Amino acid sequence: MTGPRLDLTRAQVLAFRRTVGGLDERLPPGPDSLRRAAWAGLQDSVPRAAVLSIHARVERTEPSTLEDPSLVQLWGPRFSAYVVAAPDRAVFSLGRLPDDGEGRRFAEEMATRLDAFLDGRSMTYADAGRALGVHPNALRYAAPTGRVLIRWDGARRPTIWTVPPPRVDPRQARLELARRYLHVFGPATPATFAEWAGIAPARGRAAFEALRGSLTPVRTPVGDAWILGDDEPAFDAPARPAAAARLLPSGDTYFLLQGSDRELLVPDARRRAALWTPRVWPGAVLVDGELIGTWRRAQADVTIRPWSRLSRVERDAIEAEAASLPLPGLRDPIRVGWED
Repeated sequence: MTGPRLDLTRAQVLAFRRTVGGLDERLPPGPDSLRRAAWAGLQDSVPRAAVLSIHARVERTEPSTLEDPSLVQLWGPRFSAYVVAAPDRAVFSLGRLPDDGEGRRFAEEMATRLDAFLDGRSMTYADAGRALGVHPNALRYAAPTGRVLIRWDGARRPTIWTVPPPRVDPRQARLELARRYLHVFGPATPATFAEWAGIAPARGRAAFEALRGSLTPVRTPVGDAWILGDDEPAFDAPARPAAAARLLPSGDTYFLLQGSDRELLVPDARRRAALWTPRVWPGAVLVDGELIGTWRRAQADVTIRPWSRLSRVERDAIEAEAASLPLPGLRDPIRVGWED
């Protein structure tokens, strides 16, 4: 992976990420749009985060959208709860299967034990773990086999069941996982891919090495990295008009970043500290293509904390976006409060 590096500006990188992420203009409803919205998976470790991430990208999203048969939920990258397109189950499971004999054997044995015990049933992962004599969190290690699916809505413990293993070569699944990461998070490095996927750094480097013929080296304001060669024209294309406002939930793909990538997205260190907190992250407020603050919700109350003074037009756009959030079970209309 050598050769001259393509210079990319911050504006080019962020415009590309918003475009491929469907954040500038919502996609039409349907399975194809849901798959595109979940191209790198949708983290769902905070209640209803995945449905709010879909809402930011796909028209007419409803609280029941996660029940769409085109989607499944599993323990994906970093063993976090993820929503992915059903045809992509192998990418987000087998793509993370350990290479070493002991790690792979443990994952497969745990999956086999769980499958034999459940025998077609589903139950909470806590009950299943106790019945097998293991800590429930140990069941997550079976997830990279592709045989374990979950359902978690934030109100109860996750329900777990088993399915037949995908008929996909784990190595090919890992390469596709790397392609997905490069397309949605690019420019990227082997180290950032490994950290995001929750795999060993050596496996991240090996994946990029295997893809080297299809990668283009680039230089960004925060360092050298790589993009998919097929994505190069999109970086050079004129930026599309940005959406007036989007409320991205905690852990949304757009800001699920580490290290210097955070500096590119949010140059001000104080603002980075307000977004990427030591505990549960708040949501991020995206206005005209820039992150301009954070938000949190308690039932029907949405609190916006902007980092600078906003115009009346910008506030109206944010309040309209908040009012459209597909939240189930609310007795009252959403109320927006401001903490300037």
